[in-house]
Amino acid sequence: MKKVPLLARIIIAIILGIVIGLVVPEGAIELFATFTGLFDNFLGFVIPLIIIGFIAPGIASIGKGAGKMLGLTAGLAYLSTVLAGVAAYLAASNLYPAILNTQDSSEMSNPEESLVEASFTVEMTPMIDVMAALIFSFIIGVGMTAVKGNTLYKTMDEFRSIIYKVIEKIIIPLLPFHIFGIFANMSYAGQVATILSVFAKVFVMIIILHLIYLVSVYGVAGAMHRANPFYLLKKMTPAYFTALGTQSSAATIPVTLKHTKQIGVRERVADFAVPLLANVHLAGSTVTITSCAMAVMYMQGQATSFMDVFPFILMLGVTMVAAPGVPGGAVMAAVGLLESMLGFSSVMVSLMIALYLAQDSFGTATNVTGDGALTTIANRLAGKKANLDTVQKKKFG
Repeated sequence: MKKVPLLARIIIAIILGIVIGLVVPEGAIELFATFTGLFDNFLGFVIPLIIIGFIAPGIASIGKGAGKMLGLTAGLAYLSTVLAGVAAYLAASNLYPAILNTQDSSEMSNPEESLVEASFTVEMTPMIDVMAALIFSFIIGVGMTAVKGNTLYKTMDEFRSIIYKVIEKIIIPLLPFHIFGIFANMSYAGQVATILSVFAKVFVMIIILHLIYLVSVYGVAGAMHRANPFYLLKKMTPAYFTALGTQSSAATIPVTLKHTKQIGVRERVADFAVPLLANVHLAGSTVTITSCAMAVMYMQGQATSFMDVFPFILMLGVTMVAAPGVPGGAVMAAVGLLESMLGFSSVMVSLMIALYLAQDSFGTATNVTGDGALTTIANRLAGKKANLDTVQKKKFG
C-alpha cells in the first residue's frame, strides 16, 4: 500500500479536526488537548537535540570542502536567505494591516486563551536551551573542520542518525494527530473561520513573494552576465516543477545541475555549488516562515518592529543548514527559534507548521530555482565569465 504523503495527512487532519470539533463534547476536546500538550512538551525536549544533531555535522561536512568557492557560495546563500526574510518582513508589515483588516480586535486575540485545557501535563525540560544548542553546534561544527581525524564527526553523524529516527518514527507520524487536536480545539472554541481566512490571504501573498524573489535574483544574475534574466529563469523551470512535485531539494539536484549547466555555468562551478546550495540555501522557505510568523503575531495583536524580527531572520539563515535533513523541512528546524526568540506558544507553533506544510512544495521549488541564479552569480564572481555570453541575446518565450 502506498504511503500517504505528509502534506495529505496534514490536510486530512485539519479537515477532520474542524469537523469533529463542531460535534464532539468538551470531554473529548479535553482528551485531544491532553495529547497535544504532551506532544508539544516532547517536541520542546527534542528540538535542541535536532539542532545539535543536524547543524553540527552539517557545518562540518560543508567545511570539509573548504576553500574560496565554499566561502563565496555559502556567503551568497546566507545573503540571499537574509534578504528574502527582510523582504518578507517588509511586505508583511506593510500589507497585513490592509489585507487582514476585516478581522476585528476580538477575533485577532491570542487563539490560546479560549481553548480547552489539558487534563494533565508532564514536564519534559530540555537538557539545553535552543540558543545554547545553536552556539554549541556552531562551535563543534567549525571545530570539526579545523582538527585532524574523523572520530568526532563519525560520532556526531551517528547521533544525527538517531535523531533522524526519532523524527521519522515518532514526531512525523504523530504530527498530524497533534495538528488534528489543535484544530479540533480551535473549532470547538469557534476560532477556525478567522484562522483560515487569515491564512488564505497570507498564502496568496507568500506565492507572490516567491515569484518576486525569483525575478529579482535572476535579474541580478542576468545583469552580471548581460543575459536576459527571463530566458535564464525559463531555462530553470524544469527544476522548479520537479521540486514542486518531489518537495525535496536533494531529489531535484540532478535536474538543477543539468539546467544550470545549460544556461552556461562552468561545469566545475555547477558541480560544486548546486549540491552545496541544496543544503544551505532556503530563501523561499525563509520567506514563508517569516510571513507566517508575522501573520500569527498579528493575529494575537502582538506589535513587532524590524529590530524585533531581524535577529530572528539572521539566526534563521544559520538554522536553515539543518532544514534539508529534517523531515517536515525548514519549519521543524525553526521551531526552536520561534519559541525562544519570538515567544511562540504551542498553539502558535502548530498554526505555523500547518500553514508552512500547506505550501512546502512552493517554498522548495523557489529554493531550488534560486540555486540556479546563485550558481550563475558565483560563476561570475569566481573568475571567468564562461559561456553566458552565448545566451545574452536570447529572448523569453
